[in-house]
Amino acid sequence: MWLETQKIAVVIIGAILNAVALNLFLIPANVFASGFTGAAQLLSNIFYEFTPINLSTGILLLILNIPAIILGWLRVGKMFTIYSLVSVGFTTIALEIIPIIEVSPDILLNAVFGGVIAGVGVGMTLKWGASTGGMDIIAMILSRLNDKPVGIYFFVMNAGIILLASALFGWEKGLYTLVTLYASTRMIDALHTRHEKLTAMIVTEKSSLLKKAIHDKMVRGITIVPARGAFADDPKEMLIIVITRYELFELERIIHKTDPHAFTNIIQTTGIFGFFRKDD
Repeated sequence: MWLETQKIAVVIIGAILNAVALNLFLIPANVFASGFTGAAQLLSNIFYEFTPINLSTGILLLILNIPAIILGWLRVGKMFTIYSLVSVGFTTIALEIIPIIEVSPDILLNAVFGGVIAGVGVGMTLKWGASTGGMDIIAMILSRLNDKPVGIYFFVMNAGIILLASALFGWEKGLYTLVTLYASTRMIDALHTRHEKLTAMIVTEKSSLLKKAIHDKMVRGITIVPARGAFADDPKEMLIIVITRYELFELERIIHKTDPHAFTNIIQTTGIFGFFRKDD
């Protein structure tokens, strides 16, 4: 219950950060955000400029997310989708509550800081296994299928927003939007590191107990090789396991509880060949 409460709190904070990035930086500068938020922002401008209809970014964001949330429910997971609903709902509310204020007249500062703040909101939300909805769900599905950073898919899928913004509002706006997208994707990849792999080499005298404890909590293969302490010449065994960076915290808890005297070496894994289980 405490973990779920923390996750909901992170989702709400991420939604507020997204709204702050929009209403204080991006919307006043007429620079567009990434994902469905940017699409909603672009549609809101199109309606305002070319039609008598005036729909806010928050309302359009809610409408655009309906089909994505259905897809998330079917392909990603029910809890993930519920958190997406919470995120979209609070983003919509925050966009309606927070006033649109021009913090700086400098369009470049608005583009960079808006992208960074929005990227922090999305990245921390994804890191906790939730989503801000919309394009996050699509990017998460593609990331799980291909085991690549989600930021890459954000960048590729946002090309349409850049081109349309450039065509309608000038290439300068499109280029500043590109700056925003770059800043946000860099922040997302800095925070959301599920694609990063680590190798843990655990030297222990309780290999059987530790192996069982790891398999009870984690679905990862383990290689066991004989080892011997050079100082005391006592027999040991070394467990070698490849994990994602997100699983490191759980592995540390298991080792500390099962054999607090075990020696563990964690190294960065640059690549793997063969079967490695990905999240469903």
